[in-house]
Amino acid sequence: MAGVTIVLIAVGLGMDAFAVSVSNGVCVRGFGRRDALTQAGYFGLFQFLMPILGWLLGSGVKEQIQAVDHWIAFVLLAVIGLNMIRSSRGEGDEASICTGLSHKTLLIQATATSIDALAVGISFALLDVNIIQASIVIGVITFLLSGSGAAIGKYIGSKLKTRAEFAGGLVLILIGGKILFEHLFMGG
Repeated sequence: MAGVTIVLIAVGLGMDAFAVSVSNGVCVRGFGRRDALTQAGYFGLFQFLMPILGWLLGSGVKEQIQAVDHWIAFVLLAVIGLNMIRSSRGEGDEASICTGLSHKTLLIQATATSIDALAVGISFALLDVNIIQASIVIGVITFLLSGSGAAIGKYIGSKLKTRAEFAGGLVLILIGGKILFEHLFMGG
């Protein structure tokens, strides 16, 4: 598989992490460079590891993973998004996602946004792709997209406050819905 193709796949896989990073930058009060780097590290690491895991699983379990991956991603992103929307309206507790990014929250987000990379890894096993090279490219590009998304989100968030937090939650729900729709109706 050509290097350009791997880069394009990496950008496609990293766009969900980019969108979630924008939402986090919008939502999290006091979001700074350390938060952006931590978040980018989580997303980049998971996008690096998931294709490798998928490649190791191989084609033997491809159908079982593809049967539920979209539901898992949808539920995780919808729950986080609904919590952000609730927080933007003054509902919920002080421990909401918008008061800070816990490792638990980042773990959930990184898992939800990297499930497609698992399926890509399975495809890579079938295509005999150099999985380490491909995973490094995917991880690095996701790291860069996530970091830039965080900066964009912080800028937007400082301008629009709770409206941006509401929009960020809605974006997460829409990303989950997009993943679900593509898998159910477009064979994604």
